[in-house]
Amino acid sequence: MTQSSPDPAPRRRNSAAPPRETVLAAAMAAIAEHGLDKLTMAGLGRTVGMSSGHLLYYFRSKDELLLQTLEWSEEQLGMERRSALARQVPVRARLDAFVDLYVPSGPRDPHWSLWLELWNRAHDVGDDARGRLLDIELSWHRDLVALLVEGASRGELRAVDADRFAVRIRALLDGFSTHVAMGLPGSDRAQVLAHVGEFLDESLL
Repeated sequence: MTQSSPDPAPRRRNSAAPPRETVLAAAMAAIAEHGLDKLTMAGLGRTVGMSSGHLLYYFRSKDELLLQTLEWSEEQLGMERRSALARQVPVRARLDAFVDLYVPSGPRDPHWSLWLELWNRAHDVGDDARGRLLDIELSWHRDLVALLVEGASRGELRAVDADRFAVRIRALLDGFSTHVAMGLPGSDRAQVLAHVGEFLDESLL
């Protein structure tokens, strides 16, 4: 009787890819620590234990990675925003909370770095990506409109065309926030919050 040959050694399984949220959190952390210009697929891959080719398989391009990282960051910020706006405090105080969450923490704020980069690439990223960026913008807009309507209905704020006024407030916030994120002289966060607060008081109280 011939001796049977030993069973072949089991193949080594490829390690499972990390969860999507792990990759996106690592991308945001890398942007916060080193800046967006130094984020590479190869570097991010080393951080999460994936090859750059593996990352490209899941995200297709660096632009898509950046967009998904922004969307993930906005999901976290959106939960924080909804919690702040649901507090049982005067509407004017909740407007301040909205503005505080909108304005970047300072120069090279990672969330705003992503926004600025994707705005800069808006002509090249395609209609789908522009639509996804618009969806993010509209989520802020809807919350702000609802807050203005509530304030007027409670008699806490002056009645205004909430939709039109929200467009103007967000334009003001975008302009100031861009200056803060770029670190322009005279545009530190405290000064911006004071300017916006004065505008809201003058316009709504």
